[in-house]
Amino acid sequence: MSCLLLKNADVYAPEHLGLVDILIVNDKIVRIGEHIEQPEGLSCQVLDAHGGKVVPGYVDQHVHIIGGGGESGPYSRTPEIFLSELTRIGITTVVGVLGTDGTSRHNESLLAKARGLTHDGISAYMLTGSYEIPVHNMTGDVRRDIILINECLGVGEIALSDHRSSQPTRAELEKILTQSRLGGMLSGKAGVVQFHMGVGERGIDVLFDIVRETEIPAKHFIPTHVNRAFHLFAQAKEFAKLGGYIDITSGIREQDGFPACVKPSDAIKELYEEKIPMDRVTMSSDANGCMSVTLPDGSQKQLAVAPDSFHDEVQASILLGVPLEIVTRVVSTNPAQANGLYPQKGCLRVDSDADFIIYDDDYAIATVVAKGKVMVQDGQVLVKGTFER
Repeated sequence: MSCLLLKNADVYAPEHLGLVDILIVNDKIVRIGEHIEQPEGLSCQVLDAHGGKVVPGYVDQHVHIIGGGGESGPYSRTPEIFLSELTRIGITTVVGVLGTDGTSRHNESLLAKARGLTHDGISAYMLTGSYEIPVHNMTGDVRRDIILINECLGVGEIALSDHRSSQPTRAELEKILTQSRLGGMLSGKAGVVQFHMGVGERGIDVLFDIVRETEIPAKHFIPTHVNRAFHLFAQAKEFAKLGGYIDITSGIREQDGFPACVKPSDAIKELYEEKIPMDRVTMSSDANGCMSVTLPDGSQKQLAVAPDSFHDEVQASILLGVPLEIVTRVVSTNPAQANGLYPQKGCLRVDSDADFIIYDDDYAIATVVAKGKVMVQDGQVLVKGTFER
């Protein structure tokens, strides 16, 4: 039995609790309150936050954990992600996805990687499928994947309004959404479908039609990359009002080679100021994804997405004046709720998993704890993955 006592923490759970202590036994929070003493007869590691702000660990619902890309040929495939690439920027829960390539990359490999990351100290899940329809799966259909495989939370990322999409019909999309919903109902999971959104003019029109004209609840829809084009971002605002989730991608920024996009932190601020339902807004990194861009001379440039953008845009949002409680919901609480992981994840309360971040005075990441274990302390990685150098 292990014990960790966090002292003098200014906690945002995401609601502001003020200056409190948090007692953790094994991987769970067992008590939150003022002036908690070490339990008698139990050796306890004491971690003093010195009044620093503490938030739940980030829940990144869109990461290419076994790599992505490949659109310019095999040389352009990105590698698998390492544990410390996630933990050093505060990600303690991750959902793995495939992408364009559902042929040389497989759901089974995604599942194995998720289990490996979980063994190494964080919580990792997956979505079954890739860009294309018919949806690749492991057990015969997506509903069985969700029901029978613990780590499988839903389906994704299905590509829409993109030249790489398989151009699915509305009927095909409705069937996938229904199967994911039923799989979620029968397994006690969220049963979500995540949609990769391209820059096509149709945007999310078909999702509007399905929400408005069928019985499928909007909570099962998660269009992602909604900040990659101005017309898409405008549609996303309306989709959130209908009750669907909208997912901003932290790795889509002009500085990273994506012109005519909405900077993620600016997007969060705009949504907040326009009073869009902020409980429907999430942000993910798209880390280890890669997009090929054709340059004027006809050559290809590979735009790989680094996970660092995630915390960079969290920090930028806070410095733009978005309240910390709101930013915390966008990057922790809301994605946990969207994927059926709340209140185990995405909050700091008794019986929740002990996943949290301690910020320094500038909202940089000082310390990261995942499932009760200190992974990063004073900015230094303490725990690395099995094969990290």
